[in-house]
Amino acid sequence: MASLNDLVNLNLSDTTEKIIAEYIWVGGSGMDLRSKARTLPKPVTKPSELPKWNYDGSSTNQAPGDDSEVILYPQAIFKDPFRKGNNILVMCDTYTPAGEPIPTNKRAAAAKIFSHPDVEAEVPWYGIEQEYTLLTRSNWPLGWPAGGFPGPQKVHTLNFRLVFPCNRDLTTVELELTRHSEGTSLTLTTRPACTPGINISGINGEVMPGQWEFQVGPSVGISAGDEVWVARYILERITEVAGVVVSFDPNHSCSVLGDWNGAGAHTNYSTKSMREDGGIDVIKAAIKKLEARHSEHIAAYGEGNERRLTGHHETANINKFTWGVANRGASVRIGRDTEKDGKGYFEDRRPASNMIPTSSHP
Repeated sequence: MASLNDLVNLNLSDTTEKIIAEYIWVGGSGMDLRSKARTLPKPVTKPSELPKWNYDGSSTNQAPGDDSEVILYPQAIFKDPFRKGNNILVMCDTYTPAGEPIPTNKRAAAAKIFSHPDVEAEVPWYGIEQEYTLLTRSNWPLGWPAGGFPGPQKVHTLNFRLVFPCNRDLTTVELELTRHSEGTSLTLTTRPACTPGINISGINGEVMPGQWEFQVGPSVGISAGDEVWVARYILERITEVAGVVVSFDPNHSCSVLGDWNGAGAHTNYSTKSMREDGGIDVIKAAIKKLEARHSEHIAAYGEGNERRLTGHHETANINKFTWGVANRGASVRIGRDTEKDGKGYFEDRRPASNMIPTSSHP
């Protein structure tokens, strides 16, 4: 017997040319992802072929009730791994009816920066490490004993696999949860179909039990931010099917006490000049610019980040900018290979797991 989820995500591509486009946008909190679907007469291949749409901004804390219409502008298209076929996910940003970006639309300002000829000429690459914590419905880290605590960090009692093959496309999403409790196990699996367009380059378990990470990139310019948002959306949908909760809080462990690592979104960055011979000097000059605007960047790097950037657990103190080679306790890290080759990239370790990936802050 088909499950309700199977019926909701039924693939009708063999019987009709019509498609379903799931419009996705960021809500009033800056982290809540919203979506709604519309039927289109035929498949589309680029955002310009999609109609703008509107929604009730008063229900998302983005507009007053007496003037509640907010307009969605399609910006990026990804294949829908849930409905399959020619159906698509559409990442949008948000505007007033007059065409002005609403205050929570951080993407618009970033798009202006990335479209500047000088920026385009440098071909900026981003590699974003998205950490997250899996929770039970009762808000307890998944795999931990009910109401209790696991063994020391790095000893995992939970096996979680979110399979994103390491190539330029997200080709398969697979969720497999196995929890061991008093000799019993629970396995939940879902395998949505192909989703080209998200460049997932790796996955790994993190230090705190129940905490995991996937990496987006290298991706160019603002596309990296769009890919992170849609990857978050897909992860939220998968965990919803599995009956668990995903948290992007920078330090969820504060609610359960104990000596645990927080969750970040370490951001690896390079430009064309950094990747060429002599690029190490360009990298060091960029790090000096980051240091000069440390407070401004911290303000944009995620809510609650002060609970994570404590100077412990492989972090720098939030109040002091530091950098070093191979130093994971610094604000910014240069890798050994970059130092050896005299070119490459650097890693900004300050952004929290709930950072806004399409913010205009560098």
